[in-house]
Amino acid sequence: MAQLKKKPEEKVSIPIAPMIDCVFLLLIYFMVAATLQKQEADISFQLPGTVEQTEPLEMPDEQIIEVSDEGQVVVNDYAYDSPEASRFMELASMLSRFKQASDANQVEALVTIAPADGANHQTIVKVMDAVSLAGIKGVNFSFGEEF
Repeated sequence: MAQLKKKPEEKVSIPIAPMIDCVFLLLIYFMVAATLQKQEADISFQLPGTVEQTEPLEMPDEQIIEVSDEGQVVVNDYAYDSPEASRFMELASMLSRFKQASDANQVEALVTIAPADGANHQTIVKVMDAVSLAGIKGVNFSFGEEF
């Protein structure tokens, strides 16, 4: 009986050199294409900012913060935040803008807190926290019917 001889199996090989060439060509292409785009830092534009005044301008030298019996905070006939809020962030934001405008105009930012007779002390403390967050150091209190 004759034995069948098997053909020697050819080893399958993947040519790696052309694949490396393709990878390097793609790498070079993406590197060149990425540098052709204009970077954001290269675009020239000017952001609005604050301008220092040489002389002080006439502007309200103080903000009067009224606190009602129900805990509502009112500045210039506009109510800020709800009385149930844990922090008065709207008030703090408005006061920080007032502080920036006062600093730019070389005027000291002053705040007068005018609580009603039945105002809750916790609400007054929250108003003082908002003033502190705005960075205002000139704080006065008004009691009675002055405002």
